[in-house]
Amino acid sequence: MYRGKSIGVVVTAYKESAFVDRVIETVPSYVDRIYAVDDASPDDSWAVIQRAAARVNAESEPERAAADGGDGRRVVPVRHDENRGYGAAVKTGYERAARDGIDVVAVMNGDGQMDPTILERIIDPVVDGEADYAKGNRLLYAEDREGMSTFRFVGNALLSGLSKFASGYWTISDPQNGYTAISREAIDELDLDAITDQYGFLNHLLTHLSVNDCRVADVSMSALYGDEESSIRYAPFVRFVSLLLLRSFYWRLKRQYVIERFHPAVLFYAAGTAGLAVGSGGLAGSIVQAARGRDGFTGALASVLAVLVGVVSLGVAISMDAAENESLQRTRYEDSTDRERAALEQPAEPNRTDSPE
Repeated sequence: MYRGKSIGVVVTAYKESAFVDRVIETVPSYVDRIYAVDDASPDDSWAVIQRAAARVNAESEPERAAADGGDGRRVVPVRHDENRGYGAAVKTGYERAARDGIDVVAVMNGDGQMDPTILERIIDPVVDGEADYAKGNRLLYAEDREGMSTFRFVGNALLSGLSKFASGYWTISDPQNGYTAISREAIDELDLDAITDQYGFLNHLLTHLSVNDCRVADVSMSALYGDEESSIRYAPFVRFVSLLLLRSFYWRLKRQYVIERFHPAVLFYAAGTAGLAVGSGGLAGSIVQAARGRDGFTGALASVLAVLVGVVSLGVAISMDAAENESLQRTRYEDSTDRERAALEQPAEPNRTDSPE
């Protein structure tokens, strides 16, 4: 237990035989249950998970492991019969944790990139009731981005921008960060079957959280990279997620601003999209006309005006959208100095209890 809340951690694994046991064994002691989900790995990940689970379960106190009404195991190994994707592994963990009555469920990937010593900072916004979902953010401070390649940073920044449009969480960044925590109530409200099973799960989840009016917290953290190799092919990944976010954007607008209630932001989004599309097409046509020696000035001028109308309309739509969703966003900005000061001020075992007070 942690401050009167039962805590679960979903450890996802796909071809992580070299790291997943260390992840399982370093999960903090206040975590009640660990759901180690192997997504049908072709390597020895499942065997490694089973051995690690046996070691941890043998060392755990039975009364603590069964505190949530579960079957007494602190580590619950789960294996998919076939490879279903990262999102499917997380959803399997969510469903098992919700069924066991876990109050707050965090996710730590089996690749060892998530520092277990900062788990408290990830779960605190949810434990405090400040947010329904919390996620790490490696983009807030330069020192947090050390070790992140330029290619990865640019791709992450691009997907951050697209995710802001899709989700309506305009102050939330680093949507690819899988170090997250969610309340059991939020899990129960989500239609998990409607969220993709693939690696775009994290982006898609944010849109569904937004439609359900869930509060999301961004927590600053540092990037942590080791010897692991990512199984993601970035070009197909970015293309797939970009199309997913485009569909999510239109779905969110329809749900939030047309079906559930009418909001003028949808009109400005439509005007902005039309203005940019018509203006850009017209401008390209005028350039072609000019290249052929024909007069394209009038058409070019009209096209520029259409583009300007589109840009202004889009700006108004974003402003309205951001204002509408402002109350659903929390950001915990902490630089490294704040963290060092907090670490010095905290007692050795801060706010941890083995049972509810």
